[in-house]
Amino acid sequence: MSKPQTIFKRYEKKYLLSRGQYDALRPLLQEKMTQDAYGEHTICNLYFDTPEYDLIRTSIEKPVYKEKLRLRSYGVPAANDQVFLELKKKYKGIVYKRRVDLSLQEAADYLRYGKRPLSDSHVFNEIDWFQSMYHATPKVFIAYERSAWHGNEDANLRVTFDQGIRFRETALDLASGDWGQALLEDDRVLMEIKIPGAMPLWMSRMLSELKIYPASFSKYGVCYKAYLLGERLAGRAEVAKPAAFRQDYHYAKQGGGLSA
Repeated sequence: MSKPQTIFKRYEKKYLLSRGQYDALRPLLQEKMTQDAYGEHTICNLYFDTPEYDLIRTSIEKPVYKEKLRLRSYGVPAANDQVFLELKKKYKGIVYKRRVDLSLQEAADYLRYGKRPLSDSHVFNEIDWFQSMYHATPKVFIAYERSAWHGNEDANLRVTFDQGIRFRETALDLASGDWGQALLEDDRVLMEIKIPGAMPLWMSRMLSELKIYPASFSKYGVCYKAYLLGERLAGRAEVAKPAAFRQDYHYAKQGGGLSA
């Protein structure tokens, strides 16, 4: 069995489709692309950030350089199941992703206690440096149903469709299930095109004919702006109140974390 790819360098373009656009595009793509053998599958993610959400706040400002850390699984994992710890960076429009595969238990031990699994991957050095700067912890869980496609002539050309995007702020543990609150309307589909270079002409024409245009969309960014930011502001307002009025708020915020 081939070893999972650990380093990616590519352009990623996002498109927010209506159900009608998705239904029209999919059969056209089937002429040029093949769906991955996994079919539609559930992807679960834990996004890490600082106590003040510095990483996502910086990302929203669209800087030249930004980075994020997440823990990903395909389906809901048990302690010994494979997960991926990913450090994703974007510089001048190019996405650089480093990832290591490990068990959920190994990920918990590493992220909590700094205990590395038996691996010679240099990616851990980059994650160590990242954590020495940010001391990031799990802040939000985001899951969705994904179908992925690769080009028939160029396997590096990839298209993914994400539906049923949902999030939660509690039970921040991949093993706790894939439930969450809807982030988008049911009739919306997020498409991502991942390419090492220029987009094929046939794809550009296809998107133009269907009036499908790029959109600035970040799952974690939308979640933060639409839900988490309001709660942070509400939490700050609570500080001015007597402790008796803040009790329920603090209890509601307890719990969560990374466990195997």
